[in-house]
Amino acid sequence: MKALVCDEPGRLSLVSRPEPVRKEGEVLVRIRHVGICGTDFHIFAGKHPFLEYPRVMGHELSGTVEEAPAGSRLKAGEPVYIVPYLSCGACQACRKGLTNACCNIRVLGVHCDGGMADYVSVPEQNVVPTGGIPLEDAAMIEFLAIGAHGVKRSNLGAQDRVLVTGSGPIGMSAIIFAKARGARVTVMDTREDRLAFALERLGADEILMADEGAESEADRRTAGEFYDVVIDATGNAVPMQRGFHFLNHGARYVLLSVVRQDITFADPEFHKREVTLLASRNAQPDDFAEVVHQIEAGRVPTRALNTHRGRLEDGVELFAQWSRPQAGVIKAILEV
Repeated sequence: MKALVCDEPGRLSLVSRPEPVRKEGEVLVRIRHVGICGTDFHIFAGKHPFLEYPRVMGHELSGTVEEAPAGSRLKAGEPVYIVPYLSCGACQACRKGLTNACCNIRVLGVHCDGGMADYVSVPEQNVVPTGGIPLEDAAMIEFLAIGAHGVKRSNLGAQDRVLVTGSGPIGMSAIIFAKARGARVTVMDTREDRLAFALERLGADEILMADEGAESEADRRTAGEFYDVVIDATGNAVPMQRGFHFLNHGARYVLLSVVRQDITFADPEFHKREVTLLASRNAQPDDFAEVVHQIEAGRVPTRALNTHRGRLEDGVELFAQWSRPQAGVIKAILEV
């Protein structure tokens, strides 16, 4: 089979390698579409802390069942998407149902080879029928589920005033699912094009330029009350720390972003407001199901999100192009 391999930072190659052998309890999936996300671009740039090269990337995956175990609920040819978090099922996190935070988690395309290839073999519980969702759209379910999980963690509702900081794909997913719960959503970023997209295509209520006057502008707009929920999706320690300035009393702050640096904040202000600080990691099965529900309900503008398309065979050239900020990628998808 063909596979797109990141040999080392900045270098990809299209290679031929043996098809995976399906193990007991696994499903062999013929990959049809692969979404490219920030993690893949970080791997390509040599910035991912949990990776060894060479690596077949790809964890946003859809395809068709090639071979399933005897008696499986899945049938050959059935359209499916893949949950890329391979959990052990036995650790203390898994015993609590926190498979997204498994102590021994292996993520396809990061800790082990992923789906930028013709085939992948994964445990049956990680393979889910798409229903009526097109396979191209199904390749976006995973990144959308990350935002859905963060919104779920916040427990926000229609009564809440929400600020999403960072309007890349993960921030966009948070906007979509916060709006699906009826919240009033403000989006803050430095990029005018992303802010315009959030207003015009995602239903955001307000935008806020992340300049030096953002705090005073938010103070003015909210009559000094600021926001009930702040969701950070910037992937940068400086704005993550700045997010504490936008919290009202009793607020919840959800960190979708993860960075290698320490995050600091003013403890007296944190305590005075009795703020709840929440980490949000990966997603859980019900988050994937929520994404499918909202896509079926027409609340996710999948065509607008999928800005760039190409073939796996052209991936070496396309990846270099799409990794540049001026390419304007929101979500790029490779067809296999």
